[in-house]
Amino acid sequence: MNIIDLLEFIAYMLGMLGIGIYFMKKNEGANDYFLAGRDMGSVHIGLSVVATDVGGGFSIGLGGLGFVIGLSGSWMLFTGLIGAWISAVLLIPRVKKMSTNLNFYTFPDLFDHFYDSKVAFIAGIISAIGYIGFTSSQVLAGAKLASASFIHLNMQWALYIMGGIIVLYTFMGGMKAVIYTDTVQWIILMTGLVLVGIPVSYFALGGWSAISQAVPDKMFSLANISWQQLVNWGITIIPIWFVGMTLYQRIYASRTEKEAKKAWYLAGLFEWPIMAFMGVMLGLFGKVAAMQGMFNYLGHSSVANMDPEMGLPLLLRTVLPVGLMGIMMSAYFSAIMSTADSCLIAASGNVTSDILRKIFHWNHEDDKLLSVSQIVTLTLGVIALLLASFMNSVLDLMLYSYAFMVSGLLVPIIGALFWEGSTAQGALWAMIVGGFTTVSLSAQGFFKLPLGLDANIFGILASMIIFIVISLMTQEKEFELQTA
Repeated sequence: MNIIDLLEFIAYMLGMLGIGIYFMKKNEGANDYFLAGRDMGSVHIGLSVVATDVGGGFSIGLGGLGFVIGLSGSWMLFTGLIGAWISAVLLIPRVKKMSTNLNFYTFPDLFDHFYDSKVAFIAGIISAIGYIGFTSSQVLAGAKLASASFIHLNMQWALYIMGGIIVLYTFMGGMKAVIYTDTVQWIILMTGLVLVGIPVSYFALGGWSAISQAVPDKMFSLANISWQQLVNWGITIIPIWFVGMTLYQRIYASRTEKEAKKAWYLAGLFEWPIMAFMGVMLGLFGKVAAMQGMFNYLGHSSVANMDPEMGLPLLLRTVLPVGLMGIMMSAYFSAIMSTADSCLIAASGNVTSDILRKIFHWNHEDDKLLSVSQIVTLTLGVIALLLASFMNSVLDLMLYSYAFMVSGLLVPIIGALFWEGSTAQGALWAMIVGGFTTVSLSAQGFFKLPLGLDANIFGILASMIIFIVISLMTQEKEFELQTA
């Protein structure tokens, strides 16, 4: 990377850290640190939602899909559009009013309200573990991008540097800094892709004739994908809109229900088709560049042995001229940071509010809670960094984290909101059985799952059966306890 690009990149990073320092001085308590004072408008919330949900992990992951299967990889984010709009209609009207009246801080607060503190405690643990894994995926995405951009920077050092910047910024700034910088970061990413990354890459590869000749026609088709893959993405990604702590934090932080719903509709459109097609298109361009031998000078002469998720960053490093490389790298790092800081602050909220606060009987107005929150954020950031050092695939790590949360938390929250017969015992066992089933089936290597379906489908199914059966068995007993 040229000195001009490097200076642009350093200036961007220092700017983000500066914002973190600014809001560290402005935060007056847990309400500011975790929920931005509950007074954010639809544009800031909407851009923050899509920046968090898509972010750098999906950006790099989409590039990998574009490299392997072409434009059909865009269907992954179509599930994000569906999830956003369904939750805007079904979830936000029910949750926003309760969060205002009952002063909710976290997603598991809903479980405390509908079930009991034990269920909320377990939900907090599941959510925290899932978001630590998701934070790790963003650190790994940043490391892949950095190691491909800087010639003498290996993956391990890239992990430490990127992870350190992300953790430090999040530790200082809290939710208000996260939301405001997400808006800026998303604008930078979209501008970089539309005005720099896509057009420069297109002409550097030789235009449409060269691109179409380099790869098979199926790479340009939307049907180059199996129905099983579509189902697996849908069952993993759509439900996250009902169990994602980052999303509940933004519902709580919205000024009104109307503002929150507008934000969700906006976020869905940005996910698909806008970001979906731009991400896979650049990944496809990366495949074309590899086929043309443009990465040979970097030691990537064999397309078959190349990490698909490295195609996009290697493409940008190769084709972008001095001055534009720094802008494009800043754009992708901004996407990574926008997701990483949100996931880290979510995990910190779970640990601080749903676990430690209940163990030590603190309240949300306690002065020490802000300091504890910052210490927890720093600690979890280090754990996420260490976890990232053991993983290779950004997309796999993200989807595993999604699946762990979804299989444990989806059925109990749907039951709480839409079935009066749900019980705390049913919710508790549904979380345990659902999460355990998914993790066990994902980890085992003895047999293939039927029809090539994802383990998460069977985890949710097991969770639903246990939830219904135990709730029916314990309805009368819990009713007696409530009326006693």
